[in-house]
Amino acid sequence: MADLYDSFATLAANEIEGVDYRIHIAPRASPFAIVAPHGGRIERGTSQIAAAIASNRFSLYCFESLRPRAKGKSLHIASTRFDEPQALRLVAASEIAMGVHGRIDGVDRASVWVGGLHESLRDAICDALVRAGFEAKAVGEGHRLSGRDPANICNRCGRGAGVQLELPETLRTAMANEPSRRAALGAAVRDALERAGPLTA
Repeated sequence: MADLYDSFATLAANEIEGVDYRIHIAPRASPFAIVAPHGGRIERGTSQIAAAIASNRFSLYCFESLRPRAKGKSLHIASTRFDEPQALRLVAASEIAMGVHGRIDGVDRASVWVGGLHESLRDAICDALVRAGFEAKAVGEGHRLSGRDPANICNRCGRGAGVQLELPETLRTAMANEPSRRAALGAAVRDALERAGPLTA
């Protein structure tokens, strides 16, 4: 299904901030920015997962739909077209950006799909998630959720290569009910970023 809006400018011209959507931004002195462009009622749970990864150490950005139920999804802007100005500034000022997204379960209700153009960091995050007890798959070229388009918000960082997480609905729902599990995922990803991060090619 095509997005209702193809840019933030068209969304902002038709929706009311504080009523239909809100933006949460927490810039920090860090080379990393964690971005949830489809938070709130668009891809439920992604804002909370992004916040768990960022903790109080990485910069955080969340765009959240406040519209009820199915209408919330109408504020989705594809990651390759997501151009909200504050998000672009935060990501551009960061060495590495990570996009946190939700996906439908499909045939895989458990795995975190890890993509993006920063392949070595992608693989390090997969390894860290598996060590922490999660299922994770590195997503390469050709997959519809690979996060490899240079226009993707995660790749518009200083390095020109970021990382994208796609979490299935079942896993996101479980994390909403088990904050300790969400915290464990956040810690695993954060550790991988701090160990590898901008120091990798």
